[in-house]
Amino acid sequence: MKKKVVAAILVAAMGTSMLAGCGSSSSDSANSGSSAGTTSESGTSGDSSADSTSGDSGAAADGDLLVYGIYKSGDQAWFINEGAAAQARVEELGGTFTYVDAKMNPEEFLKAVDNAIANEADGIVACVPDQTMSQAVVDKCEEAGIPIVAADDALEVNGEKLAPWVGIDGYNIGAANGEWLANYMTENNLVTDPEMGVLIMTMDTVTSCVPRAEGEIDKLTEMLPDLDESKIYRADYDGTTDKGNTAAAAVITAHPEITKWMVTGANEEGCIGAVRALESAGLDADACVVGLGAYMAKDEWNDKGADGTCMKASAYFSETQVGEGSIDVLMQLINGEEPTMETAVPATVVTPETYKEVMGAAAE
Repeated sequence: MKKKVVAAILVAAMGTSMLAGCGSSSSDSANSGSSAGTTSESGTSGDSSADSTSGDSGAAADGDLLVYGIYKSGDQAWFINEGAAAQARVEELGGTFTYVDAKMNPEEFLKAVDNAIANEADGIVACVPDQTMSQAVVDKCEEAGIPIVAADDALEVNGEKLAPWVGIDGYNIGAANGEWLANYMTENNLVTDPEMGVLIMTMDTVTSCVPRAEGEIDKLTEMLPDLDESKIYRADYDGTTDKGNTAAAAVITAHPEITKWMVTGANEEGCIGAVRALESAGLDADACVVGLGAYMAKDEWNDKGADGTCMKASAYFSETQVGEGSIDVLMQLINGEEPTMETAVPATVVTPETYKEVMGAAAE
């Protein structure tokens, strides 16, 4: 494979934002409207390519760096912003970034990998729609001699990572949410309220999401010894707002005795789905939802104010850090280095009172 990046440039770029040990960056969060230079893979959805200039497969000219970012749900705000940050990092290095929305479709994802290989990409950043395809994806890339880095959801088999991973510290972020919710319940005398129930939005088929729910439940039960654990309910979904709404609505409908729902979950979309379900059921006034990501919670607060939504808090972590970090780790592989296999981004729980200060430009 051609070696395309001057080492001095790489070192300078990486020095600005390597993730290891860094706190959340609030002022440089990616803006999904900034996308000059990104090429869009044919077949991506209109929403996900709104940040991209239209064009062909995006193959770079000889001597340039070409990186593919293939994301399982590329029309979600998290991945749009993450991809924009990855693109910006590649462009700092004089390269081209191709953003691909796999639409939660394994066949679309594998097609995108094949296209990256056919176009002689120098590297791939990937978030697979189904982790059971991890081995097949890594095998394709190894056979082609193209390095790959997993973003958000690990490429792994039986818990063993097959490629370096960049994402969030799921368990501790879940624990932070659980701690905030436990304090809220204590302050509002809800722990032993017979009309109170806890709903955990789970994504049990995604290994990066399982620790989030575990952290939430562990911290809640640790801090609230009087909490009746039979009143902790689960609603499993696929990561989308629609499925989160459906899953939450089913649990809410099945338990009419619960009128004060305390909710947290595996990602922001699922929590927003729960917010909409509570609104539809007329139970939002006494509910408290704690999101995970804050990239949709901030829209709730910007549009409705603190009192206009039952989304009361959210764990903020920077998709910019994940996007930039995935490229930094990928560049280490391209340059023959051996990066750490796990790079995790921390989080801070924000509220309507603190989110603008903590998130900076990302709160807009």
